[in-house]
Amino acid sequence: MELWIDIEEGDQDQPANRHEQNFCNIAVEVDGTRYALNIWTFDFLPLARREWPYDESAEQPLASYLLPPDLFVERLDRPTIEAAIADLIANQQMRDEWISPG
Repeated sequence: MELWIDIEEGDQDQPANRHEQNFCNIAVEVDGTRYALNIWTFDFLPLARREWPYDESAEQPLASYLLPPDLFVERLDRPTIEAAIADLIANQQMRDEWISPG
């Protein structure tokens, strides 16, 4: 398994040091198949309901709905994400809709 995590690349749109309340995109290659997933932490959900970028000082209405990510995790760090993806692979739960074209 090869794993790329965008926040390890220094994405300037989000603070990479906020591991419990954040989101990221990953790419995973397994046996020649490449998957792309959007991952949120459980604690990011309340922020996701606000307009992005989130401004703590501004009054912002909550969204009445939002489309969820592909995966929720407790923390955004390599060990947590690797363990989650390894579990999904071991249990044959990598979804076809995550397959990245090209």
